[in-house]
Amino acid sequence: MQFIDQARIAVRAGRGGDGIVAFRREKYVPAGGPSGGDGGRGGDVLLEADPNLQTLLDFKYKRLFEAQEGRRGGPNKSTGASGDHLTIKVPCGTEVRDMRTGILLGDLTEKGQRLLIAAGGRAGLGNAHYLSNRNRAPEKFTEGRDGEEWNLQLELKLLAEVGIIGLPNAGKSTLISVLSAARPKIADYPFTTLVPNLGVVRRPTGDGTVFADIPGLIAGAAQGAGLGHDFLRHIQRTRLLIHLVDASSDDVVRDLVVVEQELEAYGQGLNERPRLVALNKVELLLEEELEERLAAAAAHCGVPVLAVSAATNRHLDKLLAAVWQELGV
Repeated sequence: MQFIDQARIAVRAGRGGDGIVAFRREKYVPAGGPSGGDGGRGGDVLLEADPNLQTLLDFKYKRLFEAQEGRRGGPNKSTGASGDHLTIKVPCGTEVRDMRTGILLGDLTEKGQRLLIAAGGRAGLGNAHYLSNRNRAPEKFTEGRDGEEWNLQLELKLLAEVGIIGLPNAGKSTLISVLSAARPKIADYPFTTLVPNLGVVRRPTGDGTVFADIPGLIAGAAQGAGLGHDFLRHIQRTRLLIHLVDASSDDVVRDLVVVEQELEAYGQGLNERPRLVALNKVELLLEEELEERLAAAAAHCGVPVLAVSAATNRHLDKLLAAVWQELGV
């Protein structure tokens, strides 16, 4: 399934139905008076969060969404049928903005949460509505009003409590595949993940916590270089970051600094988010080399650094224990 996390759509609520001019035409009822009914109200357009959706792919092929128009009124003071409301399903975690102003209109984060995005047009009034003592045979009616129209920017931000970040090939996809049932692409040659991956990791309490593997950052990602800029938005909702570093790198401190600088450049408080640092692929190092690199990383971060191996499952229990402690589980 193709991962799409941004989309632009146009929504148009239904137009209200027109009122009509009509008079009673019944036998033995002279001067029956006005009987034109009011029109029906136009249908609204709503957005609804659906946990079964993981991408905005549907909006790649359909961009215009229109609710049903209200029906015109009828004789005998019959009110026209109101237009059906249109409910558009979006993934949980979708932000909705006015495309023209950039104003945030809503943030759909919970299952079943709804947002009225375009109100249906007001119904027109029939001539029965204008009957008065001074005007016993009104021929006045009003037309229905147009519904609201909006051009919207939809932006999906994944709902995950823990985000796994790091340079390309740090082993993020391998880690999430070992900790959860997620099955991202993994190979024995260098490549970078192209889309975020979600996995549910079971807590000691029995329920699950969502982890997100964020595609690799590179220098300049916050300014648009590489794929990192496209997906940094997905860690804005996380409570905790796991910063994974390739222990076999020539300079682990340099690798740490690159990612830290990108978090700070992107803003949104990402550089202040609680963070665990772990050196991965430690099975590739001799014990003396590992101790040296752990000491260098710890001196830079000012906190202890974990040594793990996602490929061999080494010390992942200690990593999860630190995660649950940070999350207060």
